[in-house]
Amino acid sequence: MFELIEKVKEINPLVLHYTNEVTINDCANITLAIGASPLMSYSYEELEEIISKASSVVINIGTMKSANLDLFLQAGKMANKYNKPVLLDPVGVFATEERKNLTDKLINEVSFDVIKGNVAEIKFIGGYEGNGQGVDAKESNEDISNIIREIAEKMKTIIVATGKIDFISDGIKTIKIENGSELLKKVTGTGCMTGSLIASYLGAVGVNIEAVAMGALSMGVAGELAAENCNGIGSFKVELMNNVFNLDSKKLKKLSRITIK
Repeated sequence: MFELIEKVKEINPLVLHYTNEVTINDCANITLAIGASPLMSYSYEELEEIISKASSVVINIGTMKSANLDLFLQAGKMANKYNKPVLLDPVGVFATEERKNLTDKLINEVSFDVIKGNVAEIKFIGGYEGNGQGVDAKESNEDISNIIREIAEKMKTIIVATGKIDFISDGIKTIKIENGSELLKKVTGTGCMTGSLIASYLGAVGVNIEAVAMGALSMGVAGELAAENCNGIGSFKVELMNNVFNLDSKKLKKLSRITIK
């Protein structure tokens, strides 16, 4: 599956984002760094035309803005209409009742190919007790492979739960990724950027668990490499972009710490 990164660079998929205003620039740059093309929109007027041309679609609720709530819903439905891979990032779903209500509405009315969140967010939408504050999850080394598989099976989608260990499941197969760095949680937007990386792979090769895992793995490996050559979170963020840009299949295969079951 490591060769999928070469497919992204070859195909240069167009990844459409309806995303977090705090991290929108970082999401655009990380998409470029992996070899895809980012496109950002908050427009109803171009909704159908732009989604019909996109390779994949990201819907990220991190910045709750009244004007965008129905837009997210319409974008998800339009992605379904045109059979575009669509990813939901329910940022901070446990933080407020409105975030929960929006996420419930999106999941009930849109068929998402991937739902990506931190462990607390995924546990929450799956009906398990999560441990989070604001939009952040409390870190844990707990092996939640079975929980993630159950949530994926129940929701009939690919689930990604990020943290010290990343877990990905389609309800049948579960992939555990142990790459990463503590510094990733010190920089705002690394979770959102992971969603962009996953969508870049989806846009290039279609919906499958290996493509989703490669998005998470790319962030984990790049984070590890960035931590080796930084003096703090500012230089870490720069090195993170540099290392995503310089990733290839050989490097990912050599450095990956993946368990599949």
